[in-house]
Amino acid sequence: MIRLSSYCGILCEECPIYLATRERSQNKKIEMRAEIAEIILKEYNIRLRVEEITDCDGCKTKSERLFVLCKNCSIRSCAQLKDLDNCAECHDYPCDNLSQLFLKEPNAQERLEMNRLKAE
Repeated sequence: MIRLSSYCGILCEECPIYLATRERSQNKKIEMRAEIAEIILKEYNIRLRVEEITDCDGCKTKSERLFVLCKNCSIRSCAQLKDLDNCAECHDYPCDNLSQLFLKEPNAQERLEMNRLKAE
């Protein structure tokens, strides 16, 4: 089984928000966050101000540094409630929430499918 950094199969380490969090240059960080706001609007039709693109240590973090959309993520909440390492472990896999995510993030589905196959 592959250890995933998220519940849904997205790799937090590749997420632009996670990468912006680790950027040392404040000017570059602001530039990255402006680009992220544009991507979120284009891909998800959610309008966020640059100030709303906060630091994030990944959806499994124990710290308070979690992006607002991750804090309110129904997939994350469900997996935490069921005490899952990732959604591939769930008996309801794939649920409607994941199916919607997979339309935008097909690589997440591939990762979870690999985990399901390796767990069998």
